[in-house]
Amino acid sequence: MRSYPRNSPEAVARIVALLLISDGHVSRSELDALHGLDMEQELSLPQGGFGKVLHGLCEDLWMGMHEQRVLTASIDGPTLTLLFAEVTDPELRRKTLEFAYTAAMADSHLAPSEWWLMNAAGQYWQMGFMPSGIGHYELAQAA
Repeated sequence: MRSYPRNSPEAVARIVALLLISDGHVSRSELDALHGLDMEQELSLPQGGFGKVLHGLCEDLWMGMHEQRVLTASIDGPTLTLLFAEVTDPELRRKTLEFAYTAAMADSHLAPSEWWLMNAAGQYWQMGFMPSGIGHYELAQAA
């Protein structure tokens, strides 16, 4: 898995990209939601930069698949810890979770894998992240 400089736009974008692919489907509504937040501009990524990060993540995961049939199966605890450790700035962590939540809820459904990833990031970063608009019902459905 490639590494990015600490607190770089690419490190943040990769965590959001991981959330997008975590449920096995990247929907147009998720990408549109991120575009609506001007994520690339907010992170100072060049236009099309998020797509490059998403593509790079998929390449890295594809190389690590071995005989598994699920692209994200190569994301284990230590790998996830390395990805989370690349974002140390509290404001970037908050933005990462906001982008991830917006993308996850763009299709009006919080998949269990999306909830798990946001929860893991919140725990690793020791953030009690509960986005406004998410209720206990959605969390129960996702868990």
